[in-house]
Amino acid sequence: MASTPTPFPRTRRGLIVEDQNDTRAWLVRMLGVAFDGIAISEAATFQAARDWIAAQPRTFANPDASAPRDIALIDIGLPDGNGIDLIRMLADGHPQILPVVTTIYDDDAHLFDAIAAGAKGYLLKDQHADTLVGYLHRIDMGEPPLSPSIAQRMLTHFAKRSTLDTNIDAEATLTPRELDILRLLGRGLRVAEAARVLGLTPHTVAGYVKTVYRKLNISSRAEAAIEAVRRGLV
Repeated sequence: MASTPTPFPRTRRGLIVEDQNDTRAWLVRMLGVAFDGIAISEAATFQAARDWIAAQPRTFANPDASAPRDIALIDIGLPDGNGIDLIRMLADGHPQILPVVTTIYDDDAHLFDAIAAGAKGYLLKDQHADTLVGYLHRIDMGEPPLSPSIAQRMLTHFAKRSTLDTNIDAEATLTPRELDILRLLGRGLRVAEAARVLGLTPHTVAGYVKTVYRKLNISSRAEAAIEAVRRGLV
């Protein structure tokens, strides 16, 4: 009886989205060092990155945990768009591609907006090459690649939220519709997008968002995403 031939393993792919030529070349080298044999594509603009993503097969199945994930290193500040929108595109239909932010921004707004959009790592570009490669190696160990200052910022944020949670009274109990709104905010949807999903008008959804913010004592989509994660809604 003839044996079934063993298929050749698929080549792992990488995408570098970075508008600065020198930095992009450096990231290409670092990704190649971290993952031997990876096939790397480059995009200097939002449009080029969007075209690359559009050319990839869409899938909504969870990726095979035993197979190496493709990796996209994405800068947030691009001349013709926002890298967070690219992360959202990947999260929306390309779970086999792991989006990791590579940026100079280390503030809460960029960090939590990226996480809400679906980023699986957040690395600052002002690190030594060996250090960056070490963080990238964590991907295959199932660990999110996070710069130390970013990990500390996340811990501090959650600690503050935990303290606030102890002071939240019964008003913070959300209605089923408000939980729907919080869940969609946690997935990174904007008001108009959430309205389409729920079959409501943007004006109605905006009203719900204001109520959710007031009840939870928050003031941004990033904080809403953190609360959605804490409640297990996303």
